[in-house]
Amino acid sequence: MIQNKTILVAGGDLRQMSLAKLFDKNNKVFCVGLEQGSGISHLKTTVDELIMKNVAFDYIILPMPASLDNNTINCPFSSKNLLIDDVLCLADEKTAVYGGKLSLNMKQHLEEKKLWYLDYLDREELAVLNAVPTAEGTIQILMEELPTTVYGTRCLLIGNGRITKVLTPRLIAMGAKVTVSARKYSDYAWIEIAGAKAISTHDIASHILNQDVVINTVPAMVLNEEILSKVDENCLLIDLASKPGGIDFTIAREMGLKTIWALSLPGKVAPVSAGKIIYETIQNVEAERRIHLD
Repeated sequence: MIQNKTILVAGGDLRQMSLAKLFDKNNKVFCVGLEQGSGISHLKTTVDELIMKNVAFDYIILPMPASLDNNTINCPFSSKNLLIDDVLCLADEKTAVYGGKLSLNMKQHLEEKKLWYLDYLDREELAVLNAVPTAEGTIQILMEELPTTVYGTRCLLIGNGRITKVLTPRLIAMGAKVTVSARKYSDYAWIEIAGAKAISTHDIASHILNQDVVINTVPAMVLNEEILSKVDENCLLIDLASKPGGIDFTIAREMGLKTIWALSLPGKVAPVSAGKIIYETIQNVEAERRIHLD
């Protein structure tokens, strides 16, 4: 367990606040870029104050995504810009830097500064556990947006990744009629074992017409103009994929189709749980690093 260390939590949303509180139980924690956050008043500070105090950090934890522009830290709970360079100037050769969805530009920047870093979004345990709040958040969207019950709803899930594997049994348990598209025959077997109907991703066009809900999890253009033209006008389209997404939203809007791009659901529907997942993932990485060093 990480304890008796000095940690900087920089930027982010409610997940970072939850993370800061967890680390604060056994460590000295400072927070920057979270001025508008609640419940962490005793942890808030500024980069200038940290430089003046000459604080040496064992860890710097960046949000997910770490940056939206490769220049500033992602800080939705701050009215001020927090420059990446200003945060990294607080690190030395002993500082470990963690962040989510680190861009190639930021990774190069970290390497130039000779800092050890890790993108915690690349960890399998985080990706799997994050699928739970994503699935629950998707069900919440369905319950809020559908004019009917989930029971009896015809749902097409595109892609059989982690999110679909978690979401499928939950929808089936609620009485939805679930179809899942995949590319591998091995996936077809798992889909059928879960109680859903399996189809080839290449055959989406021939199965999409009679669906009440279509949920995409593939981060590539799957629902293009040709396929969208076959969608029922009352169908609800939900995209869970990261940018650029898998739905042509411009075409969908022109066709009058209802679309929802549900990005970063863990941080929106279950930020405390999502923060704990990041916390536990970092603990796991550090345990592995200690074994390796020993």
